[in-house]
Amino acid sequence: MSSSLGVLLISGGHERAHYAFMLAAGAAAIGRDVVIFATNDGCHGLTDGASDAAREADIEATGVPGIAILRAACAELGVRLIACESGLRMAGMDPSALSDGVEVAGITSFLAAVGDGQIVTL
Repeated sequence: MSSSLGVLLISGGHERAHYAFMLAAGAAAIGRDVVIFATNDGCHGLTDGASDAAREADIEATGVPGIAILRAACAELGVRLIACESGLRMAGMDPSALSDGVEVAGITSFLAAVGDGQIVTL
């Protein structure tokens, strides 16, 4: 299986960001090319402050990896992270707030990266 997966993150909520990284890590682990594209409030999911410490502790206590662990796995597995240039402006965010390794690009870059693959919206 080599089809690509695009994860479109449009919400800034912890649950959606967590699942975006969970889905991306799982798909990359089975050999799929994966790109997470965050826009609007979803751009907050690509910052180092994306995880709620108390929520992360609860998640990890159940044996499920938190966002920091999933983000590290995604980096190891080659998941591409893109913050939407327009979405950053709409969210009132400065690109310097993004985590290391996050690109800033537009929707055409996301669509080109995904090609004929699947797109999942969270």
